Amino acid sequence: MIKIRRAKKDDFTTLEELYTELEKDAVMYQPEHFLLSPKGARSKQLEEIIRSENQIMLVAEDDGKLIGFAHVMLQKAKAFSCLKPQSNIYLQDLLVTEAYRSKGIGSQLLNVAKDCGREMGVDFFRTQVFPMNKAGLRFYERNGFSTKMITIECPL
Repeated sequence: MIKIRRAKKDDFTTLEELYTELEKDAVMYQPEHFLLSPKGARSKQLEEIIRSENQIMLVAEDDGKLIGFAHVMLQKAKAFSCLKPQSNIYLQDLLVTEAYRSKGIGSQLLNVAKDCGREMGVDFFRTQVFPMNKAGLRFYERNGFSTKMITIECPL
C-alpha cells in the first residue's frame, strides 16, 4: 500500500537518489540550464526544505521504500496595484520513480499537496512543465491544471 507523508531527515539519502533521476530528465529536456548535482549536494537544501514554514517535501513510500516525492512552496503575489493579493502553492519538483509510474502515485502526491494548500488557505496551485514533456503535460491536465501563461526566453 502506498503511503504519502512528509519527508524527514532519514529520507535524505534516498531523496538524493530520486533527485538524480529527476535531474537526468531536466538535463535531457534543457541541457542549457540543467546539470546533475554532485553526490550529496542536495542534503543542505533538503534540510532547509523540511525546516521551512513555507515549503513542504512530501514522499511516497511503498512498504517503507521511497518511490517518489513532491516539493511544494508557498508563494504570495507581488505587491503591485494590478495584481490581486493572492497566494499559491508552487510545485517545484515532482517525481515518481520509473518502475512505479502510471499507478496513480503522482496524482496521490498532488492531492496531498492540494490538501496542504487548502489548509494554508491559498488560492491556487501552480507549476511548470517542459513543453517537450507531453506525458507530463497530459498528467497535469488530468489533475486539474491548465495553461495560464507560457514562459519564453532568448539567449544573450
